[in-house]
Amino acid sequence: MLEVSVRHVFRSFSVDVAFRAPPGVTVLFGRSGSGKTTIINAVAGLLMPDAGRIASGDWTLLDTRRGIRLKPHRRRLGYIFQEGRLFPHLTVRQNLAYGAWFAPKGAPREDMGRVVDLLGIGHLLDRRPGALSGGEKQRVAIGRALLSAPRLILADEPLAALDEARKAEILPFLERLRDEVNVPILYVSHSATEVARLATTVVALDAGRVIREGPAAEVLGDPAVLPAGAREAGAILTATVAAHHDDGLSELDAGGISLFVPRVSQTPGTAMRVRIAAHDVILSRGRPDGLSALNILPGVVSEIRSGAGPGAIVAVDTGAGRLLARITQRSARALALAPGTEAHAIVKTVSVAPSDIGGGETTAVLS
Repeated sequence: MLEVSVRHVFRSFSVDVAFRAPPGVTVLFGRSGSGKTTIINAVAGLLMPDAGRIASGDWTLLDTRRGIRLKPHRRRLGYIFQEGRLFPHLTVRQNLAYGAWFAPKGAPREDMGRVVDLLGIGHLLDRRPGALSGGEKQRVAIGRALLSAPRLILADEPLAALDEARKAEILPFLERLRDEVNVPILYVSHSATEVARLATTVVALDAGRVIREGPAAEVLGDPAVLPAGAREAGAILTATVAAHHDDGLSELDAGGISLFVPRVSQTPGTAMRVRIAAHDVILSRGRPDGLSALNILPGVVSEIRSGAGPGAIVAVDTGAGRLLARITQRSARALALAPGTEAHAIVKTVSVAPSDIGGGETTAVLS
């Protein structure tokens, strides 16, 4: 369990946060300027905060009260930046070996062959970085970090510099990293899609403060917590692949309720995480007839949050899990929505893009 407590005052901004990061991927989630990079740099030792404590069990990186301030090179961290930052004169194999060279003697090490296989970079080993795509460079950078035998991996918006095609290419490898590598990951992002795909735990930030922390489904499903803004609001459902149909659709089972999405490659029985964007959910008081939408989930309104403008976020608890709907306040009044009101959440199937669907412990994103 990584414990982080950091206080630091800049000229026009201050950070005062405390959170615990359990095993898995802990995502620092918030808009630009919310303090995400300040925190990760404090953990890395690239920023010395005014006060704080950063520790995992008996391994203490920082404790200002006790005068403990480990230098960055002694913190046993793997850092993945927005750009790969590979050595251009070295081959991929040599870049990976450079990471392994920094592994402390006697420390548990990842096998290079396993890392190469995990990241799908075997065919790249003799190339230099100049001949790699952005996504390939990031996969090599991840491999280099893994081979340094880190006790913690830090990832500072590692997909921010990539286009959508490259992001779709690398997300499955990050999912495998989460599921198959026994190293905690502290991950910075302002993308709701990345958070839903990867996060085990979410620490939501705003103006240098923690506004909510907990399991990804709970934090993203809270209409009072919108760290990336109302336009990025959405909830996560847990489902399994039930069947594949001849018309190109896959049927998922979410708490006994069928969800239809464009065909996924996973076999029946595979666990999925499904993020449904709030702006793609339509609400109806009664079960609608004559609609083209295949996903109609009955539920009960649990909470309504109105914004400063004309919009509102409505939380609906269904048998499949909680959904969020972004509608106008006028619509909420016209439907007489209130906590305890029965409602049906309607989601179009074809809004799912192939790049939004992951594998393994997966998240499919309806957006």
